[in-house]
Amino acid sequence: MSWAPSFAWNSGSSRSCARGSSRKPLEIVGLVFLFFYFWPLAMAYIAWKLMGYPVPAEIRGVIDRGFGGLRNEFRWSPSAFGGTGNLAFDAYRRSEIERLETERRRLDEEAREFRTFVEDVKRAKDREEFDAYMRKRREAGGTSV
Repeated sequence: MSWAPSFAWNSGSSRSCARGSSRKPLEIVGLVFLFFYFWPLAMAYIAWKLMGYPVPAEIRGVIDRGFGGLRNEFRWSPSAFGGTGNLAFDAYRRSEIERLETERRRLDEEAREFRTFVEDVKRAKDREEFDAYMRKRREAGGTSV
């Protein structure tokens, strides 16, 4: 069983990789430098070579056949961000968004207060550890500070 794909852009031998080309060592060195400086471009070049040097229109066709269904899933529609045309639903939606925004602000404030509390606890603990260290130092050495 052959592992070669049977895509139209890969079946022609006129644009395929030239075997035994005199530019091969230069191409390898260039690819190594390309990987070193900008690896995504090097990966794109290797993929382009493996596909048999297709022209951009052929690549677009392959991508459209492979990922064409996803394009419709992420297409922007006016109803995604604007009104739906139903005034009652739009009013309900606005009120829910305002309620959620108020809840988010309240939670942000609680998180801010908690961070302040944790900082205060940490500061108190640090002060306590420092005071214990100074007490131990005074008892051990008898030096005045």
